[in-house]
Amino acid sequence: MNLLQSHRSRREFVRTLGLGAASAPFLCNLPSFAAESPAGRKQRLIVVFSPNGVIPKTFWPDEEGDSFTLKESTAPLAPFQDQTLFLHGLANRIRGDGDGHMRGIGCLLTGIELFPGNIQGGSDTPAGWAKGLSIDQEIKNFFQAEEATRTRFGSLEFGVMVPDRADTWTRMVYGDANKPVSPIDDPYQMFSKLYGQMKDRESLVSILDDVQEDLRKMAKAISKQDRRMLEEHTTLVREMELQLRAADVSNGAEGHAVPELEPGVTQDNDNMPRITKMQIDLMVNSFIADFARVGSLQMTNSVGQARMRWLGIDKGHHGLSHEPDSNTEAADQLTQINKWYCEQIAYLAKRLQETPEADGNGNMLDNTLIVWTNELGKGNTHTHNDIPFVLVGGGSNFKMGRSLKYERVAHNRLLMSLAHGFGHHVESFGNPDFCGGGPLVLA
Repeated sequence: MNLLQSHRSRREFVRTLGLGAASAPFLCNLPSFAAESPAGRKQRLIVVFSPNGVIPKTFWPDEEGDSFTLKESTAPLAPFQDQTLFLHGLANRIRGDGDGHMRGIGCLLTGIELFPGNIQGGSDTPAGWAKGLSIDQEIKNFFQAEEATRTRFGSLEFGVMVPDRADTWTRMVYGDANKPVSPIDDPYQMFSKLYGQMKDRESLVSILDDVQEDLRKMAKAISKQDRRMLEEHTTLVREMELQLRAADVSNGAEGHAVPELEPGVTQDNDNMPRITKMQIDLMVNSFIADFARVGSLQMTNSVGQARMRWLGIDKGHHGLSHEPDSNTEAADQLTQINKWYCEQIAYLAKRLQETPEADGNGNMLDNTLIVWTNELGKGNTHTHNDIPFVLVGGGSNFKMGRSLKYERVAHNRLLMSLAHGFGHHVESFGNPDFCGGGPLVLA
């Protein structure tokens, strides 16, 4: 029996070896201390947001069932088609205050109305924050309520190019009614949150150098399997340190200026691909360490105006989304934009798929559900019908590899299904008026 197994708690193990607090992140993910879900595996949820609707004819499969063809916008998911679920026909039926974009993002994960407020959108009535918590936070709270599934952070909210301002267009995650959760869109700041060592770019020092003595002590006291996982995690941390350092001195392969990544400094539009990759890598690393089992990645915001110059598109995304259907050039560019967003989903899925679970229970994609969504069904009509919901991975026990079509079914029923898929059998979620029929049957 190794020393770790002979102690009943992580805290007791740390105290016995005299380890410092900075070594705790490296201990959390060891198989001997890994917590399992009631289903016997670690289930995870990731919600990914991209804005301004889609071009339906280049996004949704024509077919229904388990034999379908991916369209251009979603072609990057081809390697994961048998683990992908398209849900066409879900409608955000929440009405009330706020313009279409505000209700689109504010009600997307909450399924409930916005409070009256002072944020004015067009000619619509002004609005404030959502009246309830979001489904990712509901699932996080469910996990955190049980010691077996409790993690250090519970959930982690990542962002990419999210504006500094805080308003209804820029927040999709809610901890409770009137309590939006701000995503962290600076990889340096997120790295600091995860490992607690970095104050700013200038004071960047190696975390591993600081805790190497503790790691040596730990390695002598743990099993061979634990030692292998500890080595893998420290390697990932070292690689991330080098990547973050390189971001300060490199102009990137595409020749774009690298933004200042100090906390609070606005990100550079042209560096969006680099930031996105860094955030995805950090998210996967945080799951390997079991820092959280719920995560979100908000890429820009509702009415996001990213200029995808790396795709040869100079016009802002939101402006393009308002072009009429007759503007075929704009439609082609919007298709390319959504394809780029899909490529980021595919990269996330690939990183998860190539990462084995510490407990030997498959790979991380087998146990993670990615939910890719959007605040609008179509940008130039601001419709809340046919809201994009594309699910990837095996985290929820849903039957994947299908294209399903509905007739304006309230998306609240999907939010309920997500909770049920993680063992949390809610009877309604958000506005109960839109929960009739119960959760969608997706298993």
